[in-house]
Amino acid sequence: METNIRKADRTCTNEGQINNFLREAQTAFLGLIDHNMPYVIPLNFVFKEGIFYIHGANEGRKITILHTNSNACMTISENYGTIADPIPANTDTAYMSVIANGIIEVVTNLDEATAAMQAMLDKYVPAYYQAPLSKAHVEKYQSSLGSKTIVLKLKPITMTAKAHQDNGQMKFYPGRSIQQDI
Repeated sequence: METNIRKADRTCTNEGQINNFLREAQTAFLGLIDHNMPYVIPLNFVFKEGIFYIHGANEGRKITILHTNSNACMTISENYGTIADPIPANTDTAYMSVIANGIIEVVTNLDEATAAMQAMLDKYVPAYYQAPLSKAHVEKYQSSLGSKTIVLKLKPITMTAKAHQDNGQMKFYPGRSIQQDI
């Protein structure tokens, strides 16, 4: 599932680290192609059993694009801070990111859609609801604008992860100056 990363020393292949990152990260950016132009939107997501799940209205620009081109890219990135260095060219960023490419599909199986939506509730509002999400709710739910909610999935064809950790000693903070580091 990997493609080459230019800075190979930052490649992350630790599945546990990747899964923990995807469990904790809050926002994914879904990239689509709309008439040869990129269209990228931020979304809530879950990564469950090797598949990315998102949800949204069953109409709108995203759905219109997917009817003509279901190729997609999902990018998740977290910035953990700037790494200061007395040499300006060595100033860097502590981060982790995952990029997955694949084909977006509508989840038509009600059990799978319900499990995906339950996973989203568990991620974004853990322990808020006392009862599990019902299939009937997923099947019949409409937004305040009258749109039916659908669940989409992206099973990665390729997926890469990069990470650059801060050693803790050089993280920049307001008030830090080069005099402290030389």
